[in-house]
Amino acid sequence: MIGAVFTLTRFSEAFLVLRAEQMGLSITWIPLVMVVMSLFYALSAYPAGVLSDHVSKSYLLAAGLVLLALADLILARADSSLAVMCGVALWGLHMGFTQGILATMVANVTPQELKGTAFGLFNFVTGLFMLLASVIAGWLWDRYGADMTFYAGAVFSVLAMLLLVFHKNHKRAAP
Repeated sequence: MIGAVFTLTRFSEAFLVLRAEQMGLSITWIPLVMVVMSLFYALSAYPAGVLSDHVSKSYLLAAGLVLLALADLILARADSSLAVMCGVALWGLHMGFTQGILATMVANVTPQELKGTAFGLFNFVTGLFMLLASVIAGWLWDRYGADMTFYAGAVFSVLAMLLLVFHKNHKRAAP
């Protein structure tokens, strides 16, 4: 369930491309948005994985949500292609800090004979929430503008962080 809520915070990367185009990035350079995001994702995934062996995975997920909220705030306030690229880089870092950790958490709580089912269900649920997040983002974009889309993403990130903290404290308080 936490993975689903995390996915609700992160709508389709197509909105990053749209924001870059809106800020005047030439159509020739639009693929650079996905390259920058993927590069920062790739560069952060391994260190985040190593770090997850030494610190709480919840802390890394919270750090990922902070990175996503910062990315959303930068993208909401962006007034240039360079600002968009900074937001995109943070978006990629967020993915590096969360995606592998979420998969590890699914693997850690699933019996060996149900791992395939668990990952199938996890990807199905997160896919549905990604669709829902993208529909909400598209509606906000059309109705209130791009900045409101990214502000809403930041709010969802903060709400997911609160859910994570509540879940962690609830687990700690359980007998």
